[in-house]
Amino acid sequence: MTVSTIPSRRGFLVLSGMGILLAGCSTTSVLAPTPGSQDETATALPMVNRLRATKGLSALTLDTPARKAAMVQSIRMAKAEKMTHLIGLGDDFGARMKKSDVALPAAENIAAGQTSVEAAVQAWIDSPKHLENMLGNYRGLGVAMAPSKDGRPYWAMVLSG
Repeated sequence: MTVSTIPSRRGFLVLSGMGILLAGCSTTSVLAPTPGSQDETATALPMVNRLRATKGLSALTLDTPARKAAMVQSIRMAKAEKMTHLIGLGDDFGARMKKSDVALPAAENIAAGQTSVEAAVQAWIDSPKHLENMLGNYRGLGVAMAPSKDGRPYWAMVLSG
């Protein structure tokens, strides 16, 4: 191996790796609707508000931008088949909320595998960090579910200021 071939091989490997990473970052297919995706806000809202009432907190309201953001996130996760807040290189929670016109401050709870909205909300209640979000100083709520191609449900809750 000569010294002159090392940089070109390294460069090729670096560029190939970057191409693979960037190929997984396309948002066009991720944001397309998925069959079976559902806005579950109307069902989740009374559960969350009962919880908040036990702590002396004000009730949340249905929030259209939060509903949109929750739907977008559940679809993104279902298409990626991955439960994560950030999908792809350069993903940014704040930018996603802004794009959906969600009033700030905002928070997002995610879950996967629960077969009902009641089970998803209970999973968030049972998780200290997710519970903290639901008891935070927010005014609006959006909750959505989208199934992956194998039927696994992906859930997102967005709380808005």
